[in-house]
Amino acid sequence: MNTKVLLTIATGLVMSTANVSAQATDCATTASIAYEHAKVKNWASAEEPLWKVRKECPTYSVATYQFGQKLLAAKYKKATPGEKSALAKEQITLWKERFQYFPGKTKIGDMHSDIGQLMYDNKIGTLEEQYGQFDKAWTEDKANISNPKKVYTYFYLLVDLHGQGKKELQDVFDLYDEVIEKIEDEESAKAKTISELTEKEESGTALSSKEKKKLTRYGKILSNYSKVKAGVNQKLGELADCKNLIPLYVGQFEAKKTDVNWLKGAAGRMSGKDCTDDPLFFKLVEALHKAEPSAKSAYYLGILALKDKKTTTALKYFNQSAELETRASDKAKVYFKIGEVMKKQGSKGKARSYYRKAIKQKPSMGIGYLRIASMIASSANNCGADVFSKRAVYWLAENYARRAGKVDPSLKSTASKTAANYKAKAPSKTDIFNNPGITSVKIGCWIGETVRVPKL
Repeated sequence: MNTKVLLTIATGLVMSTANVSAQATDCATTASIAYEHAKVKNWASAEEPLWKVRKECPTYSVATYQFGQKLLAAKYKKATPGEKSALAKEQITLWKERFQYFPGKTKIGDMHSDIGQLMYDNKIGTLEEQYGQFDKAWTEDKANISNPKKVYTYFYLLVDLHGQGKKELQDVFDLYDEVIEKIEDEESAKAKTISELTEKEESGTALSSKEKKKLTRYGKILSNYSKVKAGVNQKLGELADCKNLIPLYVGQFEAKKTDVNWLKGAAGRMSGKDCTDDPLFFKLVEALHKAEPSAKSAYYLGILALKDKKTTTALKYFNQSAELETRASDKAKVYFKIGEVMKKQGSKGKARSYYRKAIKQKPSMGIGYLRIASMIASSANNCGADVFSKRAVYWLAENYARRAGKVDPSLKSTASKTAANYKAKAPSKTDIFNNPGITSVKIGCWIGETVRVPKL
């Protein structure tokens, strides 16, 4: 190879390297300009350089797509109804590009549920196509679908597809169970934090600004999930009434009577809809206990025993169920049931113990707090040494009632009214003024708790 040829090759390599280096520098410069504008939400100035980086340097940084989604979301929010469809399609395209170039930094649950919601909101594609996006997100990455609206839309679409004869009723029931489980898990996680912060506040310890914000934020999330749960149950509606459940399960029973998962689901739905008087419920429970003696079969046998007024036998089954149960929210349901039996028998201390066990397993179980509040309030005359301490019992009852509304927004109105009723019966400001030096009251008998006297 002669000197001239070698010189030509060397020159070409230098120029190529220089071009790559120049392009990299250009990408970095343009991206820097775009990102700086995007960070302060100056979308008008960010758009041109951002889309330039997206087109010419698609693998430069995932930030291009993160800021791009925010830019499009801002435009979508201000757009007219006629403009929104095109913007939604652009958002969908951007999601897909992000997944193409940064699959490791793109959550399947986030992406497909967002795409599904955009398609649904803007009537893009068929119901099956919209449902397909949610279904992919749910089946492949359920953990990253935490937006209450998306969970509701997913279920809503399935029920509508069933109404069109394109999905089986059993599919609806199966997804319903999964959706409720997902909602309850999300609720319990947030309610646990709310309960802990509330107890801290009630003890007289001031919350930090960060804790106050978390308390407010989690309260809003719980409220949204409460609405979604109500919406899901309303959408399920008559599909899960006894008149539909019984003939469906009667028809499936012979073929499914050894299928443990089917038996659990069928018995659970019949119990939840109070279809337990039908002979089919007994057949389901009997078959379930025969196929796999478990927490569920023991619980249902307990329900049947209660119906026959065999309380001792029922409690035996319920306690077996609680010991065997592994899922927290189901264990909470069993403990709550035992608490109800104990309360009915007048064993308030034991009832409270089981209500507390239920709340520990499922922190969003506000009804447990209301039950405890009710028992405490009903014991005011028996658990105080004098008029002031007897009336102070209502402060404690009020605290429990208010906590119920905080961890379960669906009970907020009831809890608020109940708490106000207890507060009215508690010592007045005059009573507090006439008893100086008393900062807390120790309540005796089965209650055995201390309540802080409110500051004047």
